[in-house]
Amino acid sequence: MSLQQSKPYLVDGKGHLLGRLASVLAKQILSGQKVTVVRCELINVSGSFFRNKLRYHAYLNKRHLVNPTKSGPFHERAPSRILYKAVRGMVPHKTARGAAALQRLKLYEGMPPPYERQKKMVIPAALRVLRLKPGRKYATIKRISHEVGWSHQATVDKLEAKRKVKQQAYYERKVAANKARAAALTAKADQVKDVNAKLQALGH
Repeated sequence: MSLQQSKPYLVDGKGHLLGRLASVLAKQILSGQKVTVVRCELINVSGSFFRNKLRYHAYLNKRHLVNPTKSGPFHERAPSRILYKAVRGMVPHKTARGAAALQRLKLYEGMPPPYERQKKMVIPAALRVLRLKPGRKYATIKRISHEVGWSHQATVDKLEAKRKVKQQAYYERKVAANKARAAALTAKADQVKDVNAKLQALGH
């Protein structure tokens, strides 16, 4: 993710480590690149689930001394907001440059319709299978969020199951169409041999 492009990068959050992913995203949005992350609920955190749950509950107990309801800290429950807060901590968000950078970041649970058929990328520097030592324990943000009050886990799982069925049907239609096209080209190869030879001579 070092090259700038006008079209936003589309990242699939599944299997990435939270802190490492946040650091890469922060660097990109500060440099002017727009980034969209889908399936934020499947991001991983190193350490066992129980340890991470205890840490989050300790975080929930932190309150502002004077006015807890007004001044924060505000405890985010949704997976996308947890990632947002991790990125925000790596960005000078109180300056105009940092605020503009955060506007370039879009985060979603699940995979909304505009992005379900677009090609998605992963970030090798943040992948759990590459960056976490084999055998180490890890937890998923979706489970932690559900434990601390995120109430949309069942809804996201239902929509994701429906999307996967549609994607499988789309993939099977695409494979069948490609096979039919290849068969048609093979069957008509003799008839279009002269045309293909002329096109090849012209550099096509």
